[in-house]
Amino acid sequence: MAAVATCGTGAGSTGSVVATTSENNVTSFQRKGPRASGTDSGCSRLVSIAGTRPSVRNGQLLVSTGLPALDQLLGGGLAVGTVLLIEEDKYNIYSSLLFKYFLAEGIINGHTLLVASAKEDPADILQELPAPLLDDNYKKDLDEDICNHQTPDSNIKMKIAWRYQLLPKMESGPVSSSRFGHYYDASKRMPRELIETSKWHGFFFPEKLSSTLNKEPCSLTHGYRRLLQFIQKVIYEEGFDGSNPQKKQKNILRIGIQNLGSPLWGDDICCTENCDNSHSLTKFLYVLRGLLRTSLSACIITMPTHLIQNKAIIARVTNLSDTVVGLESFIGSERETNPLYKDYHGLIHIRQIPRLNNLIYDVSDVKDLAFKLKRKLFTIERLHLPPDLSDTVSRSSKQDLAESSKLLGPGCGMMAGGKQHLDF
Repeated sequence: MAAVATCGTGAGSTGSVVATTSENNVTSFQRKGPRASGTDSGCSRLVSIAGTRPSVRNGQLLVSTGLPALDQLLGGGLAVGTVLLIEEDKYNIYSSLLFKYFLAEGIINGHTLLVASAKEDPADILQELPAPLLDDNYKKDLDEDICNHQTPDSNIKMKIAWRYQLLPKMESGPVSSSRFGHYYDASKRMPRELIETSKWHGFFFPEKLSSTLNKEPCSLTHGYRRLLQFIQKVIYEEGFDGSNPQKKQKNILRIGIQNLGSPLWGDDICCTENCDNSHSLTKFLYVLRGLLRTSLSACIITMPTHLIQNKAIIARVTNLSDTVVGLESFIGSERETNPLYKDYHGLIHIRQIPRLNNLIYDVSDVKDLAFKLKRKLFTIERLHLPPDLSDTVSRSSKQDLAESSKLLGPGCGMMAGGKQHLDF
């Protein structure tokens, strides 16, 4: 025998609660009918923003960097309110590509862009963004890249590399447009219609120099001061900080700053070791991070750290950044012609992962990472150096292989210690 009790409906309620008691004295409650929005403040839902997702570790809102493999290395994506610092490679080829991936991901998700540069006009940068890949065409494009870059030995599965099979694999599958992150074709440009319909703000430093320079008692250079004023203006006027309820945005502001710290910005940290404005860059990052923490925005910065002569400045810049990723290109180095690295174009170093809701930051346990730019795709893979099985490898290559195995960690070059052959 079951008893059914129905709660009385009030003036503002739109549903009823039914309590059913079974023979085992187990009571279950079920709500019938929809509840009007705003009637229950305790059941408020999180605002859903396109192109974002909460972190499974700390609940922080994440956006994609435009490269799913890099998102995986950073713990799921770039946290909103944080700064991602990319240490440029020597010739600024691959770092600029990651910079464009970040902006292209913002256009696909409908985010507002803020592009700042002292070298290129932001309008020209947007015209060079890579085109997105559709899910049904991704596998075909990936197969074409594999065929074009395949070597005769790449089809042979080395049984001695059984340990590599136990390592976690990098994400290589396609992501649909309804999910998080997209893939892009580096050989094509984004359609102009998508760029024209997107909302973006540009800051080209040479154009700002035409105005009258006011000598203000400030330790920041003119370029850094004007850029901070521009970013603050966009955040407040567009309502990304939530201070104005009438203009409160339910969107993300993606900020991209190119070649920060170079002499083009009026900074001399790349010219001399004992520069006059040694604290200008660090104060800029300190103020910028304060603006990001209180707004729905995420920032990516490329910096030529290899040109900065004072290592103390690099250490301070790293501490003021949330995430630090370094790119080391093989162009112009001995590794470019070394057969051990023929399948890769450079190394990628995850130097720092953000400390969100923690006292200390996490350190990535992945040390042996390499990247390569195929005909269409930029991929990040684990660096698997071939074992020394014969005398065909030169003595210098053997020495380079042994040194690399020590620097990169236990997952790479485990078989480099053999002299001529391996014992099975």
